[in-house]
Amino acid sequence: MRFRSLGFHYFRNLADSMVPTDAEHVVLVGNNGQGKTNFLEALYVLCYGSSFRASNAKDMCRHGKREFSLSAIVALDDGTNQQILFRFGEGKREIRIDGKEIRDRRDLIYNVPCIVFSHDDIEFIRGTPESKRKFFDQTMSMYDPLFFDDLRRYRSVLRQRNAAIKDGYASLIPVYDVQLAKLGMAIQKRRAEEVVKFNELFVKLYQAVSQTDERMYIAYKPSWGDCTTEEEARDKLSRTLERDLRMQTTASGIHRDQFIVMQDTANFASSGSTGQMRLASLIFRIAQVHSYRKNTGKEPILLVDDVLLELDIRKRGLFLSLLEGYSQAFFTFLPEETYFSKVSGQDGLTYAVEDGTFQVP
Repeated sequence: MRFRSLGFHYFRNLADSMVPTDAEHVVLVGNNGQGKTNFLEALYVLCYGSSFRASNAKDMCRHGKREFSLSAIVALDDGTNQQILFRFGEGKREIRIDGKEIRDRRDLIYNVPCIVFSHDDIEFIRGTPESKRKFFDQTMSMYDPLFFDDLRRYRSVLRQRNAAIKDGYASLIPVYDVQLAKLGMAIQKRRAEEVVKFNELFVKLYQAVSQTDERMYIAYKPSWGDCTTEEEARDKLSRTLERDLRMQTTASGIHRDQFIVMQDTANFASSGSTGQMRLASLIFRIAQVHSYRKNTGKEPILLVDDVLLELDIRKRGLFLSLLEGYSQAFFTFLPEETYFSKVSGQDGLTYAVEDGTFQVP
């Protein structure tokens, strides 16, 4: 699977154009602010219907415009081509695959799997509990539609329970507790299983790239860690209802779980240097690639956005040697960066990016 071409109209600073991308490796070289990351963002939007940078679609419109569109031709594994179209205008988004409108984002996220490596990934290490939960939920959702459905239903019930708390509808809360406990315990079980499998990958990958014997791993601390059944979770919600009413929110549940990156017995967010955290965030993504391939037998598309600059030549080489098992990869580099033949070889395209345009150098 690979993108054969990518088209833009009124998308950020990118010139309206159709750019050929039919290669295993596509390298974008240019100074900051020229459009390299915008190009990767466009690919991501076509894969998932949302951005890895902007929370609001209107922020992706070109300055002075209120609409944009993206299009792509994707070569599928069965040898056929697929057309994806994304339009945004008048506050609404429209997604079509081969002309058929996609109304549920669930039908899009399993279509063209991609994984993005970005500078913001360091938040998986030092950021909020929410950012770490987001990473693991994304990792599981990529290959497990049932987990994705449970997570979406849990969030819906949680919103309803919180609304009942704030609006004083106490009689409805026991009904929501039954649903929240059932969905929450299923999610907690899956998260615990995923962390075990993820650690099997992450520990070895980190040691291979860092060239150390340091044991880096993820400790899972569930909010309902003292609960093993739905009944126990429901009873806990009932026992802590007075606190929830006082706080005007549901204070326990899988939406409060923590994933803590540990370095031996220390919290890595407190003990690690910025360089170590940056490296660990890259290994998080490599482990995500390996996890997806192991669970699906499929190879994702990679979007690698200026994340290698802070690695020395040796670590960069080790990183790229572990970055395998993908169907296509897009890399962004600054003009002065040294990159390896692996990403600019026979099956590769290189574009010089300047002021939103893409030219073969």
